[in-house]
Amino acid sequence: MKVEIWSDVVCPWCAVGKHRFEKALSRFDHRDEVEVSYHSFELDSEAPHEQEGDLHEHLATKYGMSRAEAEAKHRQMTEMAAADGWDFHFGRARRGNTFDAHRLLHLAAERGVQDAVKERLFRGYFTDGEHIADHATLVRLGAEAGLDADEARAVLASDRYADAVRADERQAQAYGITAVPFFVVDRRYGVAGAQPPEALLQVLDTAWAEAHPLQVLTPAGDEACADGSCSV
Repeated sequence: MKVEIWSDVVCPWCAVGKHRFEKALSRFDHRDEVEVSYHSFELDSEAPHEQEGDLHEHLATKYGMSRAEAEAKHRQMTEMAAADGWDFHFGRARRGNTFDAHRLLHLAAERGVQDAVKERLFRGYFTDGEHIADHATLVRLGAEAGLDADEARAVLASDRYADAVRADERQAQAYGITAVPFFVVDRRYGVAGAQPPEALLQVLDTAWAEAHPLQVLTPAGDEACADGSCSV
């Protein structure tokens, strides 16, 4: 069974959704037969390499609230994310373009370390205050998660995987995805948002049952009871 997840590395709900999905998957009876892949989604594809102002200021400006209100919102998110295993520090985050981070994740997928690199990029942005658009930073974070540093550096210096990122974004548009995280299970079920593990597990169970229906090989005869009685 395939689970495809559209997300951005600067999206706090995407980080929360990743850990919630992992909790659901750990409880899924057929978890060893699930293939998980992450797909590119840029929350702001027009963002400059590095943006001025911190996330508190950005949130306040975007939603017309005071800085104090924005800081309160971020505190609430931080407390909620802690329950899902994250240590957010919004005041450290350095805003910037995520296109190259997504290219790096496509390399990571080919090398079998996409999950680890995704996790490291989330932690780099939300916990460590790393400049997520900087090539040297991306190379270092990728290497810490299992990528070859020289290969990562060469990829980022080229335009490799640019088409793959754009293809992911076109597919998101085709699915009607406008917000992330967004989970697609077996190309049949779509789940929007960082849903609780119980809800995600239910989707996994439903998709599995539909893909593997029980086949009854022999009809019931006298050896069975039905309608509240037995023919004995």
